[in-house]
Amino acid sequence: FFAEEKELHILINNAGVMLCPYSKTADGFEMHLGVNHLGHFLLTFLLLERLKQSAPARIVNVSSLAHHGGRIRFHDLHGEKSYSCGLAYCHSKLANVLFTRELARRLQGKFLRQAEFTANSLHPGSVSSELVRHSFVMTWLWKIFSFFLKTPWEGAQTSIYCAVAEELESVTGQYFSDCQPAYVSPRGRDDETARKLWNVSCELLGIQWD
Repeated sequence: FFAEEKELHILINNAGVMLCPYSKTADGFEMHLGVNHLGHFLLTFLLLERLKQSAPARIVNVSSLAHHGGRIRFHDLHGEKSYSCGLAYCHSKLANVLFTRELARRLQGKFLRQAEFTANSLHPGSVSSELVRHSFVMTWLWKIFSFFLKTPWEGAQTSIYCAVAEELESVTGQYFSDCQPAYVSPRGRDDETARKLWNVSCELLGIQWD
């Protein structure tokens, strides 16, 4: 990427898994935590300098309404003591919100204008996709209620909005749904947990990110 692209103005962290049977990534992280949070955290870290050099720049983290059901279980991050695939997904989506919040806080003050570099998260809505493929029940529910689900095109609109909307050029650390500011759970507004998650994530990945 660095050899081919000289500028990077928008990073959308969207890769995700949902309702996986218990498993770990090749690096030994619980699958939801590793893919949905740590992967985004590391990619952002690796691309941060290019984003800074290209400013104005925006980072958009795709979270979910499911963050309301999550909590960061520091005593059992990898679900080795107890595991629920549904809750593991919720925990990882809460991590997305907290990562965004702490990233926005750290970026503030490092630029002359806040509009130069922002970070926001979002809920894309319930989208008709293969994300629920690991759950037989959810797969059938998705088929039954497919009329009420968003198409992939519709599900992408809030991500696009956060990435390019002119009215958001100075907005950072916020959470959106249907292209509007949305309510964040109390756990998603916990700055102490956000800072601790940041430090623990750095330790797990073996990186230094001040």
